[in-house]
Amino acid sequence: MAVRTPDPDPEPEDSGLGSFGEPASASGANPGWLTEFELEEARRRLPMLYVEAIPVRTDGAGQVIEIGILLRSTPLGEITRTIVSGRVRFGETIRDALFRHVENDLGPMAFPLLPLQPLPFTVAEYFPIPGVSAYHDDRQHAVSLAYVVPVTGTCEPRQDALEVTWFTPEAAASDAVAAEMEGGRGTLIRQALASLGLLR
Repeated sequence: MAVRTPDPDPEPEDSGLGSFGEPASASGANPGWLTEFELEEARRRLPMLYVEAIPVRTDGAGQVIEIGILLRSTPLGEITRTIVSGRVRFGETIRDALFRHVENDLGPMAFPLLPLQPLPFTVAEYFPIPGVSAYHDDRQHAVSLAYVVPVTGTCEPRQDALEVTWFTPEAAASDAVAAEMEGGRGTLIRQALASLGLLR
C-alpha cells in the first residue's frame, strides 16, 4: 500500500495563495508557496520539513487519558489511521505550523495547548524506499518534528480526515491500531507514549 504524509490543498484563509497548479507570481501570493511542478522538483532534490502532532486529552491532574488518531480516506479509496501532519512553510515558525495543522485537521474549536518551548519528543525521518527507517513516504524524503499536543475543545475533523477516534493509551499502543496506521506512524504513537511514561 502506498503511504504518504498528507499534503492538503492551500486553505481558503491563505488569501491569494492560489492552487498548486498556478505559478506563485500569478497568484500574487506567498512567494514561499510552490506550484505542483516546483514541489515535485523540490521533493526530488531536498528533504521536506514537516510537523506532526499527536492530540491528547488530559484529566484534571494533567495525566494523558486519551490519544486522538485520525481516520482518513486516501486518494485510492483506502481507509487508514494517521495523525495531524503537514509541511512547514517558508518563513513560518514551528509553533505557527503546528497550530495551523492542528486547526486544519481538528477544526477551529479544538483549542490546542501548544508547548511554551516547541521541542519535539522525537524527529522522524520518512524515506521513499521502504526499510531505511521505521517511517515511509513513497513521494519524498521528509524530516518531521513530532509533538504531543493537548487539546481542550471540540474536535471536528476537516480536510480529508473522516473522524478523530479517541483511544486509551493502552489501546493506542496496541498492535491492532499500529497495523492500521500509515507510514509507520504506529511506531511514532508508541514513542509518544514512551516519552510520556505511558508505554507498558
